[in-house]
Amino acid sequence: MVSAREQVWFEERRHGIVLVGSFVRALALAAPGVAAVVIGWPATIAGVVLLVVAAAIVLRAVWRWERTVVVLTTEKLFVVHGTLRRRAAAVRLARVGPVEIEQSLLGRLLGYGTIVAGDLEITHVSAPTRIVDRLT
Repeated sequence: MVSAREQVWFEERRHGIVLVGSFVRALALAAPGVAAVVIGWPATIAGVVLLVVAAAIVLRAVWRWERTVVVLTTEKLFVVHGTLRRRAAAVRLARVGPVEIEQSLLGRLLGYGTIVAGDLEITHVSAPTRIVDRLT
Protein backbone atom coordinates (compact mmCIF):
# COMPACT_ATOMS: atom_id res chain seq x y z
CA MET A 1 0.00 0.00 0.00
CA VAL A 2 2.92 2.34 0.66
CA SER A 3 5.20 3.23 -2.26
CA ALA A 4 8.97 3.45 -1.96
CA ARG A 5 8.96 7.26 -2.00
CA GLU A 6 6.34 7.61 0.74
CA GLN A 7 7.17 8.08 4.38
CA VAL A 8 4.84 6.71 7.08
CA TRP A 9 3.94 9.38 9.63
CA PHE A 10 1.35 7.47 11.62
CA GLU A 11 0.36 3.79 11.76
CA GLU A 12 -1.91 2.58 14.53
CA ARG A 13 -4.89 0.41 15.38
CA ARG A 14 -8.24 1.99 16.05
CA HIS A 15 -9.01 2.87 19.67
CA GLY A 16 -9.81 -0.05 21.97
CA ILE A 17 -13.27 1.38 22.63
CA VAL A 18 -14.43 -0.52 19.51
CA LEU A 19 -14.16 -3.72 21.59
CA VAL A 20 -16.55 -2.63 24.34
CA GLY A 21 -19.80 -3.57 22.57
CA SER A 22 -18.59 -7.08 21.78
CA PHE A 23 -17.26 -7.56 25.31
CA VAL A 24 -20.61 -6.51 26.78
CA ARG A 25 -22.49 -8.93 24.50
CA ALA A 26 -20.07 -11.72 25.42
CA LEU A 27 -20.49 -10.99 29.12
CA ALA A 28 -24.28 -11.05 28.72
CA LEU A 29 -23.93 -14.58 27.33
CA ALA A 30 -21.15 -15.76 29.64
CA ALA A 31 -22.93 -14.86 32.90
CA PRO A 32 -25.92 -17.17 32.34
CA GLY A 33 -23.51 -19.70 30.82
CA VAL A 34 -21.51 -19.87 34.03
CA ALA A 35 -24.71 -20.05 36.06
CA ALA A 36 -25.95 -22.95 33.93
CA VAL A 37 -22.65 -24.81 34.36
CA VAL A 38 -22.84 -24.30 38.14
CA ILE A 39 -26.44 -25.61 38.23
CA GLY A 40 -25.26 -28.86 36.74
CA TRP A 41 -26.63 -31.47 34.38
CA PRO A 42 -28.54 -31.02 31.99
CA ALA A 43 -28.13 -27.21 32.10
CA THR A 44 -24.38 -27.73 31.72
CA ILE A 45 -24.78 -28.32 27.99
CA ALA A 46 -26.56 -25.00 27.48
CA GLY A 47 -23.99 -23.30 29.70
CA VAL A 48 -21.08 -24.63 27.67
CA VAL A 49 -22.75 -23.53 24.44
CA LEU A 50 -23.26 -20.01 25.82
CA LEU A 51 -19.63 -19.85 26.98
CA VAL A 52 -18.35 -21.00 23.58
CA VAL A 53 -20.48 -18.41 21.77
CA ALA A 54 -19.28 -15.69 24.17
CA ALA A 55 -15.65 -16.67 23.57
CA ALA A 56 -16.21 -16.65 19.80
CA ILE A 57 -17.68 -13.14 19.97
CA VAL A 58 -14.67 -11.84 21.89
CA LEU A 59 -12.15 -13.59 19.66
CA ARG A 60 -13.77 -12.26 16.49
CA ALA A 61 -13.87 -8.70 17.84
CA VAL A 62 -10.25 -8.74 18.98
CA TRP A 63 -9.13 -10.32 15.70
CA ARG A 64 -10.91 -7.67 13.62
CA TRP A 65 -9.53 -4.89 15.84
CA GLU A 66 -6.01 -6.26 15.57
CA ARG A 67 -6.26 -6.57 11.77
CA THR A 68 -7.47 -2.96 11.21
CA VAL A 69 -4.82 -0.26 10.87
CA VAL A 70 -5.06 3.48 10.21
CA VAL A 71 -2.07 4.79 8.24
CA LEU A 72 -1.02 8.33 7.37
CA THR A 73 1.84 8.74 4.90
CA THR A 74 3.34 11.72 3.15
CA GLU A 75 0.91 11.13 0.27
CA LYS A 76 -2.29 9.57 1.60
CA LEU A 77 -4.49 8.65 4.54
CA PHE A 78 -5.96 5.17 4.55
CA VAL A 79 -7.44 2.39 6.64
CA VAL A 80 -6.58 -1.26 5.97
CA HIS A 81 -8.69 -4.13 7.29
CA GLY A 82 -9.32 -7.80 6.76
CA THR A 83 -7.38 -11.03 7.06
CA LEU A 84 -7.92 -13.31 4.10
CA ARG A 85 -9.15 -10.49 1.91
CA ARG A 86 -7.24 -7.33 2.83
CA ARG A 87 -9.10 -4.19 1.86
CA ALA A 88 -8.05 -0.57 2.00
CA ALA A 89 -9.88 2.72 1.67
CA ALA A 90 -7.68 5.73 0.98
CA VAL A 91 -7.64 9.39 0.07
CA ARG A 92 -4.74 11.26 -1.50
CA LEU A 93 -3.72 14.21 0.66
CA ALA A 94 -3.25 16.45 -2.37
CA ARG A 95 -6.95 16.09 -3.19
CA VAL A 96 -8.50 15.98 0.27
CA GLY A 97 -9.31 19.58 1.11
CA PRO A 98 -10.47 20.21 4.67
CA VAL A 99 -10.08 17.40 7.21
CA GLU A 100 -12.56 17.23 10.08
CA ILE A 101 -12.52 15.58 13.48
CA GLU A 102 -15.76 14.56 15.13
CA GLN A 103 -15.58 13.71 18.83
CA SER A 104 -18.30 12.98 21.34
CA LEU A 105 -17.80 13.88 25.00
CA LEU A 106 -16.74 10.28 25.70
CA GLY A 107 -14.40 10.44 22.71
CA ARG A 108 -12.74 13.58 24.06
CA LEU A 109 -12.39 12.02 27.50
CA LEU A 110 -10.93 8.74 26.22
CA GLY A 111 -8.93 10.18 23.34
CA TYR A 112 -10.64 8.92 20.19
CA GLY A 113 -12.72 10.35 17.40
CA THR A 114 -13.82 10.13 13.79
CA ILE A 115 -11.70 11.60 11.01
CA VAL A 116 -13.49 12.79 7.88
CA ALA A 117 -11.13 13.46 4.98
CA GLY A 118 -12.92 13.89 1.68
CA ASP A 119 -14.99 10.75 1.07
CA LEU A 120 -13.10 8.76 3.71
CA GLU A 121 -14.57 8.48 7.20
CA ILE A 122 -12.55 6.54 9.79
CA THR A 123 -14.23 5.97 13.14
CA HIS A 124 -12.65 5.36 16.54
CA VAL A 125 -9.22 6.73 15.67
CA SER A 126 -6.87 7.05 18.64
CA ALA A 127 -5.69 10.64 19.17
CA PRO A 128 -7.21 12.01 15.95
CA THR A 129 -5.66 15.44 16.50
CA ARG A 130 -2.20 13.93 15.85
CA ILE A 131 -3.29 13.07 12.32
CA VAL A 132 -4.90 16.44 11.65
CA ASP A 133 -1.89 18.29 13.10
CA ARG A 134 0.35 16.44 10.62
CA LEU A 135 -1.92 17.42 7.75
CA THR A 136 -1.94 21.14 8.50
